[in-house]
Amino acid sequence: MNESKPISNSIQSPPPKSNGLFSDFRNFLWNRPKIQTLIKFISKEKRDEYNQRILQRVGEGVDHYTVLNVHHIGIEAPVSYVFNELLNWNGDSSCWPNHIAKIERINDDIEAIRVLPLGWKKYPFGWKESFFGMKFIPLFLLNSIRIKRVPDAFDFDNARYLLYKCSGGYPIGIFMMYVRSSIADMGETEQSQLFLTVGFNFYGKEYNPKWPFMNKTWEAVHNRVTANVLNRIKQLSEWRLAKMELGAN
Repeated sequence: MNESKPISNSIQSPPPKSNGLFSDFRNFLWNRPKIQTLIKFISKEKRDEYNQRILQRVGEGVDHYTVLNVHHIGIEAPVSYVFNELLNWNGDSSCWPNHIAKIERINDDIEAIRVLPLGWKKYPFGWKESFFGMKFIPLFLLNSIRIKRVPDAFDFDNARYLLYKCSGGYPIGIFMMYVRSSIADMGETEQSQLFLTVGFNFYGKEYNPKWPFMNKTWEAVHNRVTANVLNRIKQLSEWRLAKMELGAN
């Protein structure tokens, strides 16, 4: 941890909560994130190698999914603080565009989550199973594969994560949020590193893309929203820690 600049002086406020569609669009799509989070690779081979290490780290076979992209951000807060923010992911979170894509825990449990476009639980105008042939309710249906709440005794990096199988209108295979301690040998200076990874079926082995332009558009939207989500988790985690430190003093 860099002690030359106290956290309490670097974070002034938490990110504001979503208050409507316009603010969601502005904060998560239009806004350019302060820190760019997408990991870029110099070659397909380097990307595949990195993706395989991630999947193996969480016990998933590389034959089933191909990871589309990996985002990460350094956070000046302990792993336990950051992971608690992930566990609080719900429809009241200030880190998620809840008016565009409403979070709904099934049975109030983080093990199963629905993400509803515009908060819709059913199709508009009396449509029963789709809207003009498009099935997008729920946008995501997340069912946990594994939630690693406590690191194993032999884990050198204090890793914890949420790993879901994802179906729904947005064709993702897996969705993962993963946080670990920073590794000095990798040039990481903050206390924690937070990763968000998705594996898209249509970039993997289960589906052949028919509309490359649409896929690239979805990918661009996903990358912008993800970067803003991670920046806001960083801001919120560091603000909470700063608030606690000020209270202790």
